[in-house]
Amino acid sequence: MKTFHTIQELRAALKIERLQDKSIVFVPTMGNLHDGHMSLIRRAATEGDVVVSSIFVNPMQFSANEDLERYPKTLAEDQRLLEENGCHYLFAPDALEMYPDGKRSQTQIEVMGLSDILCGASRPGHFVGVATVVTKLFNIVQPDSAIFGNKDYQQLKVIEDMVRDLSSSIKIIGIDTARNDDGLAMSSRNGYLTKEERHIAPAMYQTLLWAKDMLTANSASHEDIREQAQQKLEAAGFRRDYFEIRAQDSLQIPSEEEKRLVILAAAHLGNARLIDNLRIELPDSLSTN
Repeated sequence: MKTFHTIQELRAALKIERLQDKSIVFVPTMGNLHDGHMSLIRRAATEGDVVVSSIFVNPMQFSANEDLERYPKTLAEDQRLLEENGCHYLFAPDALEMYPDGKRSQTQIEVMGLSDILCGASRPGHFVGVATVVTKLFNIVQPDSAIFGNKDYQQLKVIEDMVRDLSSSIKIIGIDTARNDDGLAMSSRNGYLTKEERHIAPAMYQTLLWAKDMLTANSASHEDIREQAQQKLEAAGFRRDYFEIRAQDSLQIPSEEEKRLVILAAAHLGNARLIDNLRIELPDSLSTN
């Protein structure tokens, strides 16, 4: 695996690959990699000839009171994992390489209708930062396809809509959430949890499963399920952010006829903000409340 820190170097290397008619698959990350990321890399190796990953902790998607400065940076270990799992090129730029005139002077991309709800409401400007940096990375790498995890479901929908709206030919592939044995979704932010909090954290996934069962049984209204789920999380030790039931495709509040739903949760546990989701397909014999 080769590591590049400048756009010019990476473009030069990928130009040679394209001249050999090789397809390029891209996996963008913020580093501090775990097996969830590696599942994306391994999938990428089945989708094309050349696997490219990036590590860039994007300052544009962090607000002033968030964890940008303490976000873990583990480049040497990340390089080892990427190489072992089949990555061919790593792009690891610094902020100046990505934002030469500063992030405030950077042209911004906003996906309307998705950027200011759910995590976007809790983290104003976050998805503008995500959409902007992913657009830049796509323009730098020019991949045939790109792989993202379903754990960040709203992010995946933002990117899918952005690619569609900008008439891009990049194929976006979402991969199922990688989980620990106790159900906790793998995340770099799990490293912020204390030992006690780590024992509590799987309650988020258990609450999602409970909500899924309630929806499948059609035994309570969406409003009641949402509030009971929040109470379950708070009883376990979480501080509430949101627990929502939305339409899978649009992430809007679903109609009573909607069968394709996604349950999304975000909550604080100690110094970590955890997110997770579950998709559900209701049988035709049921209607949502």
